Amino acid sequence: MGIYLNPGNRSFQMSLNSKIYIDKSGLISYTNSVINTEQRYVCVSRPRRFGKSVTAQMLTAYYGKGCDSGGQFDSLSIAGDEAYQKHLNQYNVIFLNIQQFLSQTENAAAFKERVEKTLLWELLEEFPDLNYFDRSSLISVLQTISARLSTGFIFIIDEWDCIFREYRNDTDAQKMYLDFMRNLLKDHSYVALAYMTGILPVKKYGTHSALNMFDEFSMTDQKMLEEYTGFTEEEVKELCGRYEMDFDEAGNWYDGYAFRRFRHIYNPRSVVEAMRCRHFSSYWTSTETYEALKIYMDMDFEGLKEDIVQMLGGGRIKVNTMSFQNDMENLKTKDDVLTLFVHLGYLGYDWKRKEVFIPNKEIIGEFENAMSVGGWQEVMRVLGASEKLLEDTLLGDEESVAEGLALAHIEAASILAYNDENSLACAIGLAYYSARKDYRLIRELPSGRGFADIVFLPLPASGKPALVVELKYDKTAKSAIQQIKDRQYTKALEGYAGDILLVGINYDRNKKEKPHSCIIEKFKNGGQHEENTCRRR
Repeated sequence: MGIYLNPGNRSFQMSLNSKIYIDKSGLISYTNSVINTEQRYVCVSRPRRFGKSVTAQMLTAYYGKGCDSGGQFDSLSIAGDEAYQKHLNQYNVIFLNIQQFLSQTENAAAFKERVEKTLLWELLEEFPDLNYFDRSSLISVLQTISARLSTGFIFIIDEWDCIFREYRNDTDAQKMYLDFMRNLLKDHSYVALAYMTGILPVKKYGTHSALNMFDEFSMTDQKMLEEYTGFTEEEVKELCGRYEMDFDEAGNWYDGYAFRRFRHIYNPRSVVEAMRCRHFSSYWTSTETYEALKIYMDMDFEGLKEDIVQMLGGGRIKVNTMSFQNDMENLKTKDDVLTLFVHLGYLGYDWKRKEVFIPNKEIIGEFENAMSVGGWQEVMRVLGASEKLLEDTLLGDEESVAEGLALAHIEAASILAYNDENSLACAIGLAYYSARKDYRLIRELPSGRGFADIVFLPLPASGKPALVVELKYDKTAKSAIQQIKDRQYTKALEGYAGDILLVGINYDRNKKEKPHSCIIEKFKNGGQHEENTCRRR
């Protein structure tokens, strides 16, 4: 076994040895299907700590010669694939971790030279007896080996895009790297399969499309590889059962990455750490400081700050992901920033509706951390008052709730470019920010004969009542309560056995004094209303 040529299966064995290992070997069925075809170039991009390197190690162990990996894979799902034995340990695999090479060199030119020298050293040692035309040329040596032995190479390239993060302002270094990768991989019959993984897609770095032969699988569209992006709902449910952890709480913390077929994909690192530690907390975000997020949040693009505030309030934002050039520096619009957040894992993306949103509690906390160090004072004031607002709501203190919402609405309106029903909904989502530790906030929930504006569904261990909130603009809080009853919005909570609070909120823009009003009523499951039982001042 070599270091980069056929490095063996020890790294993958470490994954199998781990206390928690989720079988994602089904992905190999796809890579088997594209070997030695026009579709043999595969680039899979995911956020950091989403299992990219584990997948690369798995493919290396499965395909690589010089080791027997049957004992590792015979019990995994790929063993049931009809092509399983055909490809097992049948290829010369070249595994490159670009980050490791970059850390050993001072510039892009030195990086290129080191990769070539390292691979030539191993290839010539492994195949010394062939008649090479040019032993100093990596491409020529690969061509000779492939032609003389009638076999192709499989290239597994991890962290392919790290050069664009390390040399983000050096376009010459980026172009040199892309040219090197193109010359090494494109249109060569010695490439049986090229599998690259990184954080950013490969398609568009400026106008330079050197690697346009790759099929992309990214966080905006994972195509047929969706279930391998993270943990699926069923996988998390099984883990929660095994470790006696609350499944709903796991979803509140780590769910939120939605694709076309798999609507619930969970952050794999965070789920594993939560199970190991038997405690829900922020694990993924602890691997990188919030400054990386804040740099982009503070960019001066029209509408960016408003969109972030809307999403913090539980809203979704339409976005055009096609303008993004897959570049962390040359961002031209707010849509580029939001698309970058999708690829970094800070936002979820609804492919069908073309909308982005903050996926879960873990990521919300990261946005809060980024806002806490300046430039977002209005939002932080609203978030700071949210604990008391929830307490007043649960006590039924309608006047205090109205006053709290008024302050939140004023602060939100100072950021948003409009003051309408949407800004009111955004303000309320922000105002009840602290409720997210005990509730799952759902905007526009289908229920009864219509859609409830906002529903706060309590997590099982919270012991708190559910909240059904209806908003009115230039009407009355009483009419909001009546709409909840008439349209039977509480039917959305069928299967929930606890108490429900109906919260009607109105904003009357024509009233100079106290334009916000609130009515709160208790609702017992079974259809009983308990009017006038909440405290009013």
